[in-house]
Amino acid sequence: MEDDDISHPYDNSHRAFLQAFMARGTMTFNQARPILAAIFTAHDQDEYRSGNREEEPIATRLGEVSRDDFDSYVSAVSAAISPFDMEIRATTHQVTKERVYSLINTTSDAMTQLATLRSAEEMAFVRRVIDAMFDQYNTPRMEVLCIDGMQANKLRAAPPRSSNNNNNEDAENGNGESQTQALKGLKSSEVEQVLRGLVDEGWFERSRAGFYSLSPRALTELRQWLVDAYNEGDAGEGEWQRVKFCEACREIVTVGQRCAERDCCVRLHDICEDAFWRTRRERKCPRCSAEWTGKHYVGERAVTETESYQRGRRRSGKSGGRSSLADSIMDAEEGDEE
Repeated sequence: MEDDDISHPYDNSHRAFLQAFMARGTMTFNQARPILAAIFTAHDQDEYRSGNREEEPIATRLGEVSRDDFDSYVSAVSAAISPFDMEIRATTHQVTKERVYSLINTTSDAMTQLATLRSAEEMAFVRRVIDAMFDQYNTPRMEVLCIDGMQANKLRAAPPRSSNNNNNEDAENGNGESQTQALKGLKSSEVEQVLRGLVDEGWFERSRAGFYSLSPRALTELRQWLVDAYNEGDAGEGEWQRVKFCEACREIVTVGQRCAERDCCVRLHDICEDAFWRTRRERKCPRCSAEWTGKHYVGERAVTETESYQRGRRRSGKSGGRSSLADSIMDAEEGDEE
């Protein structure tokens, strides 16, 4: 495509920025600043060598790269890649509040993109991990939506197939046997390697407490897929769903607060709550009017704020028993039965 077709100024410096973006998949302003500083420095040196600049330039300092510079390059790159069914989308990180920019293929299925550099066994494992996040560890009692390393390791091989199992992994292959039966699974060392790769590529995030969850990039690219895969299409308005959206910003909530009423679907990001309540006279759920205490959590705090989690950590540290996540979930289920 000719540069004249692009409404924004576009040159080799923009191409270099796009290459850096493609290598990372996601970028924040702070991550882009050293990249742009290096690009500006190289551009000025090229101008000097070509005779278009009389004085030899000095290196561009980090502080000289402004938000306007970043926005300008994002805008120009977005215009350049649009004819190729790609775009840059921005979302706010649920914890850090940083704006995260993701390079998105608008026509390719996100799970297909995720599978590009992975084997069938690795992708089957990734699907089991996401199922665990949004199904097994996401219930009306506890919306954890993340998984620890020990529980992830237990998912390295598919469980024995039951007669009523309709999981996507059970599609038949050309030999008439299910893919689940054909795949051997992963070794523990391979599980660690896959998880590390997913974090490095910006699909997963790992917290200080060791919990893996979907990153802003994954939540952006997989948004519709998550809704289609885990929500009930025929559920009535207000009925509990596995994928829920912030009442303020309308983005998916995997870290935040929930209504005290278990069956109510109102959720808020921590970073959204101040602005949300500032416009209301009282801190009550806008749907069911329950008192909003701010002490009912979505995400790893649904586990780490419980006594069972602390007890599980002490127990696993002493005897190598089941993980703290499993302890908390099982204790919650036992409490429900009682």
